[in-house]
Amino acid sequence: MSQPVWLITGASTGLGLSLCLRVLRAGHTVIGSVRNKTKSAASVQKIEQAGGSVIEMDMTESKASITAKIQALGRIDYLVNNAGYSILAPCEYISDTDATLQMNTNYFGPLYAMQAVLPGMRAQKSGTIVNVSSVAAQDPKPACSLYCASKAALEATSESLAIEVAPHGINILIVEPGGFRTDFVNGLAAASPDPSTVPAHYENPVGATMKAFLAYHGKQVGDPDKAVERIFEAASGEGLAGSLKGKVLRLVLGSDAMARIRNNTSKYVSELDLQNETSKSTDVTE
Repeated sequence: MSQPVWLITGASTGLGLSLCLRVLRAGHTVIGSVRNKTKSAASVQKIEQAGGSVIEMDMTESKASITAKIQALGRIDYLVNNAGYSILAPCEYISDTDATLQMNTNYFGPLYAMQAVLPGMRAQKSGTIVNVSSVAAQDPKPACSLYCASKAALEATSESLAIEVAPHGINILIVEPGGFRTDFVNGLAAASPDPSTVPAHYENPVGATMKAFLAYHGKQVGDPDKAVERIFEAASGEGLAGSLKGKVLRLVLGSDAMARIRNNTSKYVSELDLQNETSKSTDVTE
């Protein structure tokens, strides 16, 4: 029997690269995608030396381009939509170019990738799609409104899709990481304006939050190697998180993420309790 085939986007750094190497150690077939193989030469070499392969695919490409590249690969058993980035800025001042790029990278690209693999997964009556979201989808913070929106959109789509494809033997898993010691914060700095340029009227909380995010590098509580281990287990049904397969839609990674989501959920429930009568008052009176 042939080994399962994984397509993992955003394979040049961070969780994507670590997951590629972890899956390869399990003896599975891995295809990683990066935006530019030349710029990501060191990561490409690591994946290829471990027995994997790498393709160039930018998640901002057209639906037709993403579809053609993925369907040319043949059978895919696991799709991991990991590619993504964030820009930090006051919502009022985010340009249409930056807003479009954020949504294309974090939402529309992953959507097109899912649409590309689904026909094959339906035909083989099996498959797993892992969408790497963020704690920010469940607990949005200032300064990253478009990032939060893109991840919330990905989660809502995943939740609906999970119901649609379950009869075809296809599993959907949403991963909600907290802060992990990857290069993500460095990416924030590169994509975002300097906090000192934030207008005075948005210094608190937006400017202060931007400074806090950028100072967070190297201080995150999350270990990326442990994160990819849990992702692999939850997707494949093996190990510590393997028992969760088929039982949870969302895999929360990191004690910080768990605390933030629990706290925000508690606030949401409190709001529901406050408006119970108001909500019911709009029902039709028979």
